[in-house]
Amino acid sequence: MSRQLDAVKVEITVILGRTKLPMQQLLRMGRGAVIPLDVRETDQVWILANDFPIAKGDIEIEGERMSVRVTGPANVEDYKAAS
Repeated sequence: MSRQLDAVKVEITVILGRTKLPMQQLLRMGRGAVIPLDVRETDQVWILANDFPIAKGDIEIEGERMSVRVTGPANVEDYKAAS
């Protein structure tokens, strides 16, 4: 059974924030450019598995490491409304 589970690939994505930029502005950005997001450090993030929302979480920063603590299940309707 564990062999079968090892064969399943799941891509996990964490969405911290979103922003809209005109294409011209995006093309002018160079190395080190800063893209402002529409979130604060304390806002929850969306956790997606294969592009499907499965949970929400909080960002945790310890020194130079960043991680996500899962805080609860995702509501698909809320995710669609935020998109």
